[in-house]
Amino acid sequence: MANLLLVMGVIETLVGVGLLAAPSLLASILLSSPLEGAVCVLVARVGGAALLSLGVACLLARGDADARGATGVIAAMLVYNIAATALLAYASLGLGLESLLLWPVIVVHGALAVWCVVCLRGVRTPGAA
Repeated sequence: MANLLLVMGVIETLVGVGLLAAPSLLASILLSSPLEGAVCVLVARVGGAALLSLGVACLLARGDADARGATGVIAAMLVYNIAATALLAYASLGLGLESLLLWPVIVVHGALAVWCVVCLRGVRTPGAA
């Protein structure tokens, strides 16, 4: 569980900082389309702040990976990775957005979701035999 928290913490922290600093550049790299308008840039930066927060939570939880709080962070990251996988796949398949990095990013989010499930399945609940 500590390794998963470290990997997700590093990835989400870096992407969060990137979205805060250069949201249109990241959108161009991932979706081959820059963000247009102040509202789009602001929403992307708010998303960047959220990803930075998730990354920090993962990094701090990794030191106590057996604790109930770390399990909560993994569960939250499972929800995030499932949503990110679905939304990015829709961006490609439904909206026709493409880049060289889009499907690799989709695969990474899917793999992280599976890793979250594997870790959560191994968690013992209080009172379990």
